[in-house]
Amino acid sequence: MTKLLSIALGAAALAAAAVYAVPALTADTKPEPLRVAPPAPRALPAAPASMGQVQLTFAPVVRRVAPAVVNVYSKSVVQAQVNPFFNDPLFSQLFGNPQMRQRVQQSLGSGVIVRADGLVLTNNHVVDGGNEITVALSDKREFKARVLLADPRTDLAVLKIDTRGERLPAVTFADSDAIQVGDLVLAIGDPFNVGQTVTMGIVSALARTQISASDYQFFIQTDAAINPGNSGGALVTTDGKLAGINTAIYSRTGGNIGIGFAIPANLARRVVEGVEGGMKSGTAASVHLAWVGASGQSVTSAIAASLGLPRPGGVLIKEVYPDGPLGRAGVKPGEVVQSVDGVAVDDMQSLNYRTATHRPGDSVRMHVASARAGREVTVTVALPPENPPRDVQTIAGRNPLTGAKVENVSPATATELQMDVMAKGVAIVSVSPTAIAANYGFQPGDIVRSINGAAITRVGELVRLLNATNRWDMVVERSGRKLTLSVEG
Repeated sequence: MTKLLSIALGAAALAAAAVYAVPALTADTKPEPLRVAPPAPRALPAAPASMGQVQLTFAPVVRRVAPAVVNVYSKSVVQAQVNPFFNDPLFSQLFGNPQMRQRVQQSLGSGVIVRADGLVLTNNHVVDGGNEITVALSDKREFKARVLLADPRTDLAVLKIDTRGERLPAVTFADSDAIQVGDLVLAIGDPFNVGQTVTMGIVSALARTQISASDYQFFIQTDAAINPGNSGGALVTTDGKLAGINTAIYSRTGGNIGIGFAIPANLARRVVEGVEGGMKSGTAASVHLAWVGASGQSVTSAIAASLGLPRPGGVLIKEVYPDGPLGRAGVKPGEVVQSVDGVAVDDMQSLNYRTATHRPGDSVRMHVASARAGREVTVTVALPPENPPRDVQTIAGRNPLTGAKVENVSPATATELQMDVMAKGVAIVSVSPTAIAANYGFQPGDIVRSINGAAITRVGELVRLLNATNRWDMVVERSGRKLTLSVEG
């Protein structure tokens, strides 16, 4: 079976897009075609003129960059049940929690020093759940690391090691938007824990968006050999700059078959900037990524024909947040965003990525087409709002949701929880594995829609309705599907 692996851990799932009705094309109108400027041509190198030129090597680049690539060891203590028979929820309800024992779980990945004072960039899935993080330098020295930021939306994490004033080798960021298909790149990391390894390849593709390794799906694809353990390692250009963070492979067996993916440096830079901002202000590190305030889908051939567009491409806007960036710019549902700052976008993931690499408050140019015409609009990107206000509670008492942590869904919280940014209602944030809510099958990301026919829009309403009765007829939304549950207690 073909698999897509987040290199150090787990597998990713693909979701099918919904069909969206589009307005009919009027007979006497025609939209303006999209004009995207091609990248500026680059001068091609001359053919080798001597044996010395033939015997080229990347050794100087590797000598400069390799000391800044580290190993990251994550150790966590997990609770394991003594007997798998105790997994039965009915047994737990009748006899309480079974006997548990502790088990140490370790994962291995790579990382990149991006600041000489010991700031290390790696993947979130490398350190996720780790109680003890160790960073090993290329000279074999080891340091305990603090996790300053772990962001599952981007699958990036920033660590800090105490260098006691020593300046470490660091890699500077490249402009990943300047990278082109066919460019040579080097992948540096520690595959299979065999030791630091350098592989070479080319950029096979750009703007891969159906990888599902992060919420901002936009990846550099390379054929440089990447294997388990390379997660968080460096993908570098031939002038020694960081092009991306190696993150995932596409594989039938779990090994490398020449299809690897890296998070572009421009997005990684935004995450590091969020940490640096917290360090300067003395506040907790955080990353606030701009949004456009809309949901959309790819433009298929059928949709393009119905809109009178000359070819498929762009993002068909389905919903627009009333006071969001696109709404303020006058973009309406049924219109198509075709480019951002002259760069074509083909799906919602690429539109989100192009937006997230800008700082909140930046103005970006977008080309928008509809059944009537095409036009350029200026959109001022912003942070998603917390409307309704944030309200997080853990459900207590004795009801089907006991032990679940719930929260009002706003654009800000929906973004943090990796949900549809247009979602509304009350979402389950987490569920204790031994709680009553877990026994009933509730999961993080579920949205509680109603109890006994009464709609739920705020956490306060949910708590009141749960405590007002001893019978609960519930409607829950999960990944767009409506589920029902009836419980009498």
